[in-house]
Amino acid sequence: MTSLLIGVSVLAAVLLVLLAAATANTSLFASNYDLLIQLNVAVACVLGALVVWQLVGIFRARAAGRFGSRLTVRFLLLFALMALVPGAVVYSVSVGFLGRSIESWFDVRVESALEEGLNLGRAILDIMLNDLDAKARTAALDLADLPPVQQATALGRLREQAGVDEMLLIGSTGVLSSVARSGTRILPDLAPPAALRQARLSRLYRAVESESEGSLVLRVIRPVIPQSLSDEQRLVELIQRVPERIAQSAEAVQSVNRDYRELALSRVALQRTYVFALTLTLLLALLSAAILALILSRRLTAPLATLAEATAAVARGDFSRRAAVLSADEMGTLTRAFNSMTEQLAGAYRAAEDNRQQEEKARAHLENILASLSSGVIVLDEQMQLVAVNAAASQILDRDLAGLPGARLETEPAVAAFGRLVSDRFARASQWQEQLELETGKVLVLRGSLVAGGDRADHLVVFDDVTALIQAQRATAWGEVAQRLAHEIKNPLTPILLATERLRAKFADRLSPVDAQALERAVDIILTQVNAMKSMVDEFRVYARLPRPTLEPVDLNRLVDDVLSLYEHARERIRFEPAAALPAVLGDARQLYQVVHNLLQNADDSVTARGEGEIVLSTALVPGGVLLAIGDSGGGFPEGIIQRAFEPYVTTKPRGTGLGLAIVKKIIDEHHGTIELANRSAGGAEVNIVLPLAEAQSGVGG
Repeated sequence: MTSLLIGVSVLAAVLLVLLAAATANTSLFASNYDLLIQLNVAVACVLGALVVWQLVGIFRARAAGRFGSRLTVRFLLLFALMALVPGAVVYSVSVGFLGRSIESWFDVRVESALEEGLNLGRAILDIMLNDLDAKARTAALDLADLPPVQQATALGRLREQAGVDEMLLIGSTGVLSSVARSGTRILPDLAPPAALRQARLSRLYRAVESESEGSLVLRVIRPVIPQSLSDEQRLVELIQRVPERIAQSAEAVQSVNRDYRELALSRVALQRTYVFALTLTLLLALLSAAILALILSRRLTAPLATLAEATAAVARGDFSRRAAVLSADEMGTLTRAFNSMTEQLAGAYRAAEDNRQQEEKARAHLENILASLSSGVIVLDEQMQLVAVNAAASQILDRDLAGLPGARLETEPAVAAFGRLVSDRFARASQWQEQLELETGKVLVLRGSLVAGGDRADHLVVFDDVTALIQAQRATAWGEVAQRLAHEIKNPLTPILLATERLRAKFADRLSPVDAQALERAVDIILTQVNAMKSMVDEFRVYARLPRPTLEPVDLNRLVDDVLSLYEHARERIRFEPAAALPAVLGDARQLYQVVHNLLQNADDSVTARGEGEIVLSTALVPGGVLLAIGDSGGGFPEGIIQRAFEPYVTTKPRGTGLGLAIVKKIIDEHHGTIELANRSAGGAEVNIVLPLAEAQSGVGG
């Protein structure tokens, strides 16, 4: 080790001299400057690692009271002090002088002017891109009002109205129609698939692109909302050429700014070069001093400390340590006997360690397999007692089963129904499959199998949470039912209204006052019920054909304030606690307005039914997005309703349709958010909604 330390120190000194020569731009080393930097850093790292490794051993030896450790520490501190004090003075003076000298070579006003010019060009392009985006939005709305067969023919008229250079209508198979001011397309290639995919998902793609001649072109793509779910979703693309003078000016400013930045980077690189060289010099000086102290102390203490260090290593369990034989006298004989003993101990220890590692590897491999499964896995012994369980099983069952080895599942209250089902099925068959709905509302699919091996037989249960799949299937089925009911119910409503009005107009004047009054009451009842049915049909339509949300940044606090303006009559029992500096969420303001209005209306109805109470709304920034909490002191959710509250037609209101919470759940799912219902411990209901942040989801080009 001493020879290695000396060799590395000499190599570091040689490389440092070469680096100083290369920094002076000599013709011999300038072309290999980067290589010299890398070599110096590598040598410094190796040297530092060696010194650190030696220091760790020294301080450990000193803490253990090993012979010679205190002398080594004294040498190290003395040499480090001799190198650090003059080196630090020279380093601080040199760094300050270099910083002031190099900074005086550059004028800050030129950099500021170039930056302002570059920002001005970007602002102009942003204004033009926003204007083209507004035209694209108008064109998409106009095309959405036309049947698909007429959209292509209307493209030319829309391009003339928008005053753009080129407009394209894009379908799933490619360009359906295109019109250009000059007759030929500005950009012959279709937009990249990633841009089309972004336009369909985020409903907008906008970018500034360069042509082959160096001119700039603005491209905006927006989706055309189909008139029905069966229609193909199309995209409208607008292309506008940036005026040549603006493009040339922007390119000129950017080119000059780029050149100046290169100069500025060279300034920083030059300054860093000298600072790096000085830092490396000081570092190598300190490391060299430490190495010299280590070498001198080792030469003084090595003959006496060799056997003591080897003995301490064996006492710590390090049987690979061998004491160096430094002489041929009695000390050498004792050292050789010690080495022979440690070699025999090492062989026995390696054999025991190999057996332990094999067992640990097998166990870790099995645990990794179970931990990586998304399905729950439970292993029971012959007495149906818990043997093993993975993390997914505890998560699905909402009960930590890892700390229950040897327990029977049917005796645990949280999983008693699960345990009884498993025990009953294994009592009937060695292999089975079953579906189970827990009290929490989760739906599980279980598969059981008897695994025999050796003199024992274990019961293996594998299960998955299919609640989300079941809920999605139910939502789809209810959507189809709602659409069919809306269609079937609405058709006879208009004839009923017309016939009722005709009866009133025809017989009101011919009947006696008593009969006319009875007729009027009957007509009013019919009209009231028909209007109620029309309202129900409208809710059916909203649920069955809820439009896709137009996602954009939304100030949630302001949106809640807007909804609260509808409840001025109940403001004395409504309290809003907005979070300060709340970031914007990504959502459709109109649909989120409907969500808050529906939930606030439900809370107000619940509080009104009890005659007293309050409603509390609050917002907060939480991991994953923004939380909107709405709580009331009303009657809360019944236990039989809370697990199915999001299903259509599940309601506790005498005149309710049960579509309010179903629509709210559908809107929140479309916004990639989460919604949870709960009963407050003090009484009443609470709804917690988490919406994603606009910053985390923003990805538009431009």
